[in-house]
This record gives sequence, C-alpha cells and structure tokens, in this order.
Amino acid sequence: MPVSVLLSLSLAATGPQHAFEDWARERARAFEQGDRSTSPKTPIWRERNGSGPFLVGFSAPSSLAPLIRAVSPGVINVLTYSQPVEGIAAGRVPTATGSGFLLGPEGYVVSNHHVVKDAQWIQVRLADGRVFDSELVGSDPDTDLALLRILDGTDLPSVVLGDSDRLEVGDWVVAIGNPFGLDRSVSHGLISAKERVLGVGPLDDFIQTDALINPGNSGGPLFNMRGEVVGVNSAVISNAQGIGFAVPINMVKDLLPNLLDNGHVERGWLGMTVVEEPGKHSAQVVDVYPGGPAAAAGLRSGDRVTTINGRPVDSYLQLLRKISLLAPGTLVRMGVQRGTAAREFTARVAERPVRPTPPGSPTGGLDARGDLDRLGLTVSDLDADSASRLGARSPFGAWVVQVSPNGPAARAGVRLGDVVVEAAGQRVASVESFRSALAERSAGSRLTLEVERQGRPKRLVVETP
Repeated sequence: MPVSVLLSLSLAATGPQHAFEDWARERARAFEQGDRSTSPKTPIWRERNGSGPFLVGFSAPSSLAPLIRAVSPGVINVLTYSQPVEGIAAGRVPTATGSGFLLGPEGYVVSNHHVVKDAQWIQVRLADGRVFDSELVGSDPDTDLALLRILDGTDLPSVVLGDSDRLEVGDWVVAIGNPFGLDRSVSHGLISAKERVLGVGPLDDFIQTDALINPGNSGGPLFNMRGEVVGVNSAVISNAQGIGFAVPINMVKDLLPNLLDNGHVERGWLGMTVVEEPGKHSAQVVDVYPGGPAAAAGLRSGDRVTTINGRPVDSYLQLLRKISLLAPGTLVRMGVQRGTAAREFTARVAERPVRPTPPGSPTGGLDARGDLDRLGLTVSDLDADSASRLGARSPFGAWVVQVSPNGPAARAGVRLGDVVVEAAGQRVASVESFRSALAERSAGSRLTLEVERQGRPKRLVVETP
C-alpha cells in the first residue's frame, strides 16, 4: 500500500513571521522618511525555516505500470514505404516510422501528417505483433494530423479520448511511442505550458511537456493519469532537449469529422492578410484579396480588427485560428478600428482555397516560378540536417539560399538563411507549397511572409512588382 501524505495549507502566523512583519513595517516607515540604508544583518526576504506547510496534497503512486498496461494495446507503430507495394521486396526496411493510436474497432488510426505525407504504402504494427496494411483517409498539414484506416483488421483494441481543456500546468502526463525505432517506449513528465505558439503554422496551439518526445514518437498519444488521450505528440522542434509538444485532443476531435468525410479540413477564409501589432490587442489588416469575403464586407488595408463575434482579439494568430475553425458559409462579425472611428463589419466566411488559382482566372494568378525570380529569391526544401544547422524549429519550410541584393525581398528584410514558413496566410512546408501560395497572388499586391531567423519568427511585408 503506497504511503499517503495528506498536507494542508495553514496560514497561522508564527513568531518569526510576526518578527518579519514588524521589521517590514519599520523598514517601510524608514523608507518614507528618506532612510535608504539596509543593515547587512537585517534580511530583505522571507523564510519559513522549514516550518511552513506544503501547498499540495498527493498520494505517490508506487508505479505507473498499471496505467501503461491498460493503454498500451491501443498504441501502434506506423511504417511507411516510398515505393508502391508491388515494388517492395520482402523484408524491405521502411522509409520512415512513427506512432499512432487506434480509435475503435472500425480500425481508424490517428497519426501525424508528416509521418505519412510521402508514403506509397503504409502498414501499422499493433502491440501484439500483428501487422496490417492501411490506407490514408485524410490529412491536415496545418495541424500535422493524419487519419488512417486499417484494412481487414479484426479484434482491434482502442484508446479513450479525454478533454484537453481540463489540463492544467503541472498535471502529470505519459507519452508512449516509437522513438528512434524503439517500440513502445514510455516517458512521463508534467504539462509545462498550454496554448504554446511556435510559428510552425497558422493554427499553433500546442501543449508543452517535459515528457520526452523524440523522432518516431510523432503521432503517438499523450495520456493523462486517467489513461485518456489528451494530446497527439509531435516532434516539431529540431534538437529540442527536455521540451516536447502535442496537439490538444479537443482540436483533433473538432477536425476528425472533416478528415473522415472530405479527406481534408474545410477551413474558413476571409481573404485578408493580418499582422501583429506590438503592444496592442488587435490584428492589423495589411492586404485584402479583391473579390474575397473581407473585401465584400468593406474591410481595407490599415484596419485594425479588435473583436470577432463580440470577443476580443488578442493577436493575429488568435484571429487566424478563430476564422479557420469557422465553417464556410458562417457569418462573422468583426469589430474594427479605422483611424479614430470604431466600426463593425459582417462577412460571410468562405472555404480557404486548397489549390493555387490557375493563371487567367478572374483573380489573376501568376506563374509562381516567375514570382520567385521577381521577388529576387532562390529557395530550397528544408530537411532535418539543414533545420538543425539553421536553428529552425521545424524541418518544414522553404530555405532562402540566395537573395538578390536590390530585389523586393531584400528590401523587405529577407536574408540569406531565413526559412519561409508562411506566405500570404498559407503555411509553407516546401518549395512547392511556397510556389502555390505565390500563385494565388495578384500582380502588384503586397505579400506577407513569416520567416524564421535562427529559430525566431519574423513577419515581413514584400512589395511585389
């Protein structure tokens, strides 16, 4: 039987405490009278001398083994291959490995988008050693989530999903996964922070934990002490030591119906680019897409969005998240500061474009390869090694390898070695996605870029020719 320690907070003053309070009052009076001296024998801090009460009460578990035994069957390994099944010889080593967890007997599996994004063939291996082929049902690069389905699986275990909104900083959690190919490794730690923004994408809202989350843990579950999944582990920062991140499970639950029905997430879009305003609780509009919902509602460049549906806007990322999570067709009210006047606009949310606008379309698409030349940029795909050398927080993005000295990008502040992670409000995971974002721009419009410079995010506005 574990030893239970019940501790209660007592605010009863002790003799030394009274002495300190008397000293503090005396020092305050002396300070008001102009005496700034402090005797070296007189402390300027408070102590309890070991007699103060503990602030928490707990029963220390003798082992986490019962929890691990209960939840491990629902945790799986994801094996991906870059060749189609007919081209894979028996015994071929997987191109990549990751982790995931089973939702129920239907065989649906949650993992990370980056684990399966280039896979031609996917297998999953269960805790009991069984291996099944699986298919990709849908994925979402913005949140790095993927939904798989096991083919012809029987007697499948599953996990139970919890409520990530109930998590508090200081709660204990357990991560289970496949780090470095080591099956079913367990680590534990505390919730270090919530709603952490890393600059990885427009919907950053990570749980931070000191439970070890290494490559291969990606897509695995983060459990609370009730054995419920409260997050999806994601190794999003290169060479992070003692820091792990997970996507909150409540966000996952919001997105799963879209992934199941559509294969992708239908996200709200207003057709405007916003940036942070230092020191102000708002988001500044720096560009409005002609013909988009924001333009139709009457918003202009220079407006400051202060509220959305009556709730304050704390940052541009918060505004982007709220809009993205609205269903297309939804009416949204925005409080706007235009100069000295406070105004309100109502816009109908559209679905965010998932493909670049073709050249010659009504919105006037541009050739994206030519756009890079006109911006004065040469970029390359980022990989894990390059990300480590550059101090980048994620192995995804477009790495700037050349900048024309007098080009628009250079004038906007883009530097050699910057990593472009967002362009025109769209996440940039590769050179191709950067080109796709550029293809939606109209000639002569301003282009907002988010770049990482030695791991620090920066927002830049490029005047395009």
